[in-house]
Amino acid sequence: MQYDYIKDPKAIYAKSFETLRAEVDFSTFPNNMHMVITRLIHSCGMVEIAQEIAYSKGFIDSAQQALNQGAPILCDCEMVKSGIIKRLLPGNNQLICTLNDAATPSLAQEQQTTRSAAAVNLWQPELAGAVVVIGNAPTVLFRLLETIAETDLKPAAIIGFPVGFVGAAESKQALIDANLDLEYITIRGRKGGSAMASAVLNAVAGGLG
Repeated sequence: MQYDYIKDPKAIYAKSFETLRAEVDFSTFPNNMHMVITRLIHSCGMVEIAQEIAYSKGFIDSAQQALNQGAPILCDCEMVKSGIIKRLLPGNNQLICTLNDAATPSLAQEQQTTRSAAAVNLWQPELAGAVVVIGNAPTVLFRLLETIAETDLKPAAIIGFPVGFVGAAESKQALIDANLDLEYITIRGRKGGSAMASAVLNAVAGGLG
């Protein structure tokens, strides 16, 4: 048995982006956001999410400048870290995930919280000026916002895509509503995930390359 399907990788990408651009109204986004929206939708196949995306005006410029200057990339889980295409990173940027750090379980027990949230405490030495990529746990985004408010350690940009039925929508709304002068991109509601979060970082770092 053989199926009739496109096998050429370049043709697949070309057809995908052609279809996407035909179905998404990009006129509502500034030009420098088009690559991000394209990669984001391409990562999940849901063109309807375009209207659910929220972002700050300076997100792209702040994130790109930080990456170009070699800022570390703080990831909430290994899946996000694995989804980032290293060859696209412009500044030999370090990818950091502290979820499985030896100190994380005891911190979580001490603080009576999730390991994901406890791992945010280990970001503090690198947090100022970093690019944060969240694609899993809502507790990470909540704890990040608390940490920024408590310490005034502000990342250059936040890619906030926690997913799920408990706290995901609320944590992302908290990011949107936070009065902390943050540069960010997120998606309203329950949708999210590591593939979407890493796709945004890849777009910021290397466009559609």
